[in-house]
Amino acid sequence: MAGMNVVDRRRIGRLAAAAGLLVTLVALLLAPATPASAHAVLVSSSPQASAVVPSGPAEVVLTFSESVRKVPGKIRVIAPDGSRADRGEPTFEGGVVTLAVDPAGPRGTYLVSYRVISADSHPVSGAFTYSVGAPSTPPTDSGSDSRADPVVDTAMKVARSLGYVGLLLVVGPALVLAALWPRRLSRRGPARLAWAGLGLLAVATLAELWLQVPYTAGGGLFDVTGEGFGEVFGSSYGTAHLVRLGLLAAVAFLLRPLTAGPVGRTDALILALLGGAALFTWPLAGHPAASPAPAVSVVVDAVHLGGMAVWLGGLVMLAVFLLRRADERELGAILPVWSRWAALAVAALLLAGTVQGLVEVGSVPALVQTTYGRLLLAKIGLFALVIAVAAYSRALVRRRTAAQRPVPVRRAIWAELAITAIVLGVTSVLVQTPPARTVAATAADTTGGYYSSTLTSPIYSLQVELDPAERGNNTLHMYAYTTDNRPQPVAEWKATAALPSAGIEPIEIPLLALTDNHATGEINLPAAGEWQLRFTVRISEIDQATVTATVPIR
Repeated sequence: MAGMNVVDRRRIGRLAAAAGLLVTLVALLLAPATPASAHAVLVSSSPQASAVVPSGPAEVVLTFSESVRKVPGKIRVIAPDGSRADRGEPTFEGGVVTLAVDPAGPRGTYLVSYRVISADSHPVSGAFTYSVGAPSTPPTDSGSDSRADPVVDTAMKVARSLGYVGLLLVVGPALVLAALWPRRLSRRGPARLAWAGLGLLAVATLAELWLQVPYTAGGGLFDVTGEGFGEVFGSSYGTAHLVRLGLLAAVAFLLRPLTAGPVGRTDALILALLGGAALFTWPLAGHPAASPAPAVSVVVDAVHLGGMAVWLGGLVMLAVFLLRRADERELGAILPVWSRWAALAVAALLLAGTVQGLVEVGSVPALVQTTYGRLLLAKIGLFALVIAVAAYSRALVRRRTAAQRPVPVRRAIWAELAITAIVLGVTSVLVQTPPARTVAATAADTTGGYYSSTLTSPIYSLQVELDPAERGNNTLHMYAYTTDNRPQPVAEWKATAALPSAGIEPIEIPLLALTDNHATGEINLPAAGEWQLRFTVRISEIDQATVTATVPIR
């Protein structure tokens, strides 16, 4: 009867796992289809930024480099008197966003602020001005704060890190219990670790779903609405996380018999398939799904993540349980097998990481000139260090001294885990950073007849706009902000332009202060090339700083 109960329980577990997988497949089939795209960039607008038009337009059109989704209430047009000039909800057609405005509004400068979601689930925000008739003091948009909340941003990174930790704490015990665990040893410790990892992964997934609402819309931890949740759940990001939760529920039914005792090949195979399917939910919710080659990037990222989980999860099981509890004979059989597994996992990590880096970085200059590239270099350096430690522990195994004296191996494994914990932290930041290919594309867009950039100094930031960024007459606009993104009153403005490659020495640009934080100027740039613009802004009697920009002029 007891044997029949065990069989029944296993059959029920398999059926439940199959049901969970079926629900997951249905969710994938019903998920909204979204075209592959990159971290979106605003490439043009109508009216153009800083343009002066003779009469009020009936609509404002924003054109992004790729398809975008709306954030409710975050695209606004503010009239010179501070009132709302936009009318109704904006319409989205791929990368084109159209917003109706009142053409009979007052003359002066209008402020357009926007916040949208790119295909890789990251928010894209910004603002620009245009003027009707003649420029005036730019209005402020106090009712639509699109700045990212640093608490939410940090919480998102923490949640992602905890998700990675939960993943390896599930994979490690499941793998070792299924293939390497000695029958004489109790499974209670690894079982607790596996269940803790599964719970941590589920909590992290739910936390990411919650945080995605204020992360995309802007606001604090509890600035969430039903409409915001609807937007998240209706996106590929929300679908991937809901699918992950369904797969975790299915995994839970098969994990229980595995933690109680040996399981058959069928159960192990189903568990492996469910785990493999779950791995794909990470790349489907991030940069890889929006890369230039999404099919390749998604598969490569899943392999990368799986290699990490097998390697680190196995290291945890070795350090915490096997090297302490297994005897010399058991370690003599386990360690060589684990060494081969680890070598395969590391090879998968290296290969997948190389392909992933080539896709997301795109060029050698982007590797050193962007935040994403520098974070990737830091990750590579840490990975090289942990590979060296791993090679040392593998050498101990090959010399067959680990079974007799496991202490050196245990120390090497703990060193591996300590370094890779830092790698996981870097990875959590990396997945929230715009890919280097996107930043490079943004820079390339500045050569298309309009230049805009934000320059930073220790005491202020300066938004610089040059239109049309071509040979001949150009209009320069500068907006000064404090380090916390508020208008910065300026006591004195200075600007020069030079083209060293053509022997053109710095030319002083005559400037006119329009407001206390906004100045404009006109300059004739006679030749194409990489012009060096230099700005000196004095904000008090003693405080001033100089920033520079390299502007490509066609």
